[in-house]
Order: sequence, then structure tokens, then C-alpha cells
Amino acid sequence: MLELNFLREHRAEAEKRLAKRNIDAKGLLDRATELDSVRRQTQQELDGRQSELNTLSRSVGELMKAGKKDEAEAAKTQSTQLKNGIAELKEKLDAAERALQDHLVTIPNAPSDKVPTGRTPEENTVVMQEGAIPELGPNAKPHWELGEEYGFLHMDLGVKLTGAGFPVYSGQGARLQRALIAFFLDKATEAGYREIIPPHLVNAESAFATGQLPDKEGQMYHATVDDLYLIPTAEVPITNLYRDEIVEADKLPIKNVGYTPCFRREAGSYGAHVRGLNRVHQFDKVEIVRVEKPENSYAVLEEMVEHVKVLLRALELPYRQLLLCGGDMGFSSAMTYDMEVFSAAQQRWLEVSSISNFETFQTNRLKLRYRGEDKKPRLAHTLNGSALALARIVAALLENNQTPEGIRIPKALQPYTGFAMITK
Repeated sequence: MLELNFLREHRAEAEKRLAKRNIDAKGLLDRATELDSVRRQTQQELDGRQSELNTLSRSVGELMKAGKKDEAEAAKTQSTQLKNGIAELKEKLDAAERALQDHLVTIPNAPSDKVPTGRTPEENTVVMQEGAIPELGPNAKPHWELGEEYGFLHMDLGVKLTGAGFPVYSGQGARLQRALIAFFLDKATEAGYREIIPPHLVNAESAFATGQLPDKEGQMYHATVDDLYLIPTAEVPITNLYRDEIVEADKLPIKNVGYTPCFRREAGSYGAHVRGLNRVHQFDKVEIVRVEKPENSYAVLEEMVEHVKVLLRALELPYRQLLLCGGDMGFSSAMTYDMEVFSAAQQRWLEVSSISNFETFQTNRLKLRYRGEDKKPRLAHTLNGSALALARIVAALLENNQTPEGIRIPKALQPYTGFAMITK
């Protein structure tokens, strides 16, 4: 959630940055200003009435001591009327604060000045590209056909057990999945991240704090009896470890990594572009999460991108880095890089990682602060990134490494799989 002081004191900047998202930034901020004005006026009126009541209450005792009983009784009557008015004002203030809060949570994060203007994914900026695109020949197969031919990926069994979008892996396919998770976790811990195993369900407060609610209700699975949500990413529980905390400056940066299954309804997704593992409702992902001082966060964003590049190089996958335009960014992000790998059999790029800086948007909701040198609590910055999401990584690995003898495993993964080739 954007800070109210930022909207008040830097209105022109907020409007300019929000306009990059191609939304009615002026209308949103005008409404915020209007609701804030009502809230502040009500607070001032309440403070005035409360001060008047305090003065009147002191005068009652003084009048009684002076033997002015009639005047004291009149003051008591006036106090009662003031108390009733104060109670009404408190209700009005509560309503004004709720209205302001309900509006503020509908305003997305303000994109960084570095974010390009644009409406669609086609307007994202290609920052760099690395790796040779494999040439597979006319008989190349997409991963869903390879999985069926080799007997390790079973989309049909997932339909039988649960529904479309829930893959089943077996044999070498399952081992590959487990190998990738271990490899990604090992690389993250080598880079100084602390491993976390979080719950896979969170309460509404946690989903709100990281920006999933009220923006993404339709994309989350909701266990209604207990009012819990299946996590769409490990970012949600790991970031919420620090909700309502004040962190000492010498404890920063905080670097955590976690592996979890991720659950996303992806309502309305259908067609050839979502076949097989391209878009599923349950997938595994390793997530890196950072809590940083504001002055360091954009350098850290670049550092996290470099970490993901190390993984993609080790997997021998051609990849590219995109800087998302304002219209294609997530609700909570101030700046996002997407990493995509090339899927040779499908002849298309597949997103496998998003790395984002949220600035204070999440920490304002989390009430996550750090104590600076002057001992005053300030909002920290949060960042996170997929390092990496497995489903599409698996798709690209299978397609790009198919040979007449089998599916080749990259050298970096072979100590984890225990085999160099997937065979029939």
C-alpha cells in the first residue's frame, strides 16, 4: 500500500508514476485526497471536542469547591452532551478511516522512474539475451509428447486425480523435479540465503500484507471452512515472518530462500499456449526473498537478477531478461524483471522467473520497519524473485535436450539426478 504521506507531499510524482500503469491515476488520487480530508477534518473536530470536555470536566470540580453547585450541575449537563457528541464523532472517524483504507488498498504500487511506459507484454524492454537457440529439426516434439513417450509426465492422471493443470511425475521425471529443487536451494544457500520451510496455507492477513488480497482473490484457492488460502508463492509466508516487526539496522539485509509447491487457479486459461506444463494450477518453485534498507534495494534487485542468470547458465538454457512496462507489472511491484527461456520445440519464450522490488508497498501493509542510526523506525524495502519456477524450466529442458538416444541432462544437474540421460 502506498504511504499516505507520499501521496500528500509528492502528489505530482505519485500521479506521474501511476500513470505508467495506464490507469486513472488522477481520479484515484483525487478520491484519496477527498477521503483523507474528511478523515482529518473529523479528527480535528474530535480533538477540539475532547479538549473542550477536558476543560469542562476540570471546571466542575473547581465550581463544586467554590460552592457554585448550580453552575457545576449545568457544566455536568453540558459534559454529558459533549460526550454524546464525541461518541458520534468517533463513529464518524472510524467510518472515515475505513473508507480511506478501503480506497488506498485499491491503488497499485507506483512504478519506478526506470519502468518504461506501455500497456501490453509486447511493449516490455528486452534488456539482454544469452545462449544459442537449439535447432532440433522437423521431428522435434513438445514436452507433453515427450513426457508421454518416455513415461514420466502424466497430465491425464492429474485430470483423473484432481483436474486439468495438476501434473503427475514419475520415475526419472520425478527425480528430475527433486534434483532441480535441491540444485536451486543449494545455489541459494551458497549465495548467503537462509533456507525456510514455511506453511503452504496462510491466513487472510498474510495474503493482504503481500498484496494478494484484495487484488487476486480469483487466482487463489480458498479453504473456506478455516478461511485459509493456499499459497501462490513462497513469497507470501516468508515475507510475513516479519509482519509487525521492527528490525534493528544491523540485522539487515535479511536473505531467505524457500521451496514450496505453489497453487494458482489461473481462471480462464485455455488454448494451445497453456498445454502441458506451460500453465498449471500446481507447480514447484524456489523463491528468494530480501528485506533491505531503501538506499540499497535497487542494487540488490540487480544482484538477484545475476543470481538467476547463474542458474540459467548452469542449466545451459538460452534465456533473455525483460524489463516490464507499467501496464504489464504486478499490482504490488515498483519494478520487475522477467526472465524467459526459449522452448525449442514450441518455438516460443517461456517466463520462468519474475524478480521484483516492492519498495515500501508491502512493508507499509506488513508494518515492517527497521530502526536507523537515529533510532527512528522507518519502512524497509522488500524484494523477491523466482529462483526458479520448475514447471516451465522442466518443459524447456526436455524440449531443448531431446536426442535420438534420449533426453540429455545438463552436467550441473547430473550429480543431483544420478543419471545423464532420460531414457525410455
